[in-house]
Amino acid sequence: MADTYSFDVVSDFDRQELVNAVDQVRREVGQRYDLKDSKTEIEVEEGSLTITTASDMTLEAVVDVLRQKATKRELSLKIFDLQTPEPVGGNRVQQKVVLRKGLSQELAKKLSKTVRDQLKKVTVAIQGDSLRVTGKNKDDLQQAIQLLRAEDLELPLQFENFR
Repeated sequence: MADTYSFDVVSDFDRQELVNAVDQVRREVGQRYDLKDSKTEIEVEEGSLTITTASDMTLEAVVDVLRQKATKRELSLKIFDLQTPEPVGGNRVQQKVVLRKGLSQELAKKLSKTVRDQLKKVTVAIQGDSLRVTGKNKDDLQQAIQLLRAEDLELPLQFENFR
C-alpha cells in the first residue's frame, strides 16, 4: 500500500469534441432559416475560434448555438473567452473566441496558496501549467478537491491521476 497519494489539477478540454461541436454548429447554421443566408464562417485555429457573420444579431445566435452544442458535448462554457466583435468589410462582423487552456502562473500560485492555507496536511507543487497535490491521507486530498471546486474561477478545472 502506498504511503502517499496525489492528484493533478489541470485546465484542459477535449479538442476533438470542440471540433465536433463546431461542425454541428456549421451544419445547424446552414439549415436554420434565420441563419442560412448570413454566410457565416467559423474557423478553428490552434488557440481560438473566429466567427464571421452578417450582423450582431446573427453573431449572437451563432454564439448561442455554439454554447448549446458545446454543452451537449460536455465541454465547459468557461473555455470560451469571447472577445469584443469587430466590424469587417462588407457590413460583416467578426468575433474572436480565445480558448482557455492550462493554468497561468499567477492562478497556479493563488490556488496553491489557498490549498496550503486551508489544509496543512497536503503539499502543493506547481508543475508547468498544472498543480500536483500530495498527501498521506485520501480524505485530505478529497478535501482539497472540494476546496478547489468551491473556488469561482474563470476557467474549468479537472482533477486527474488520482493515485
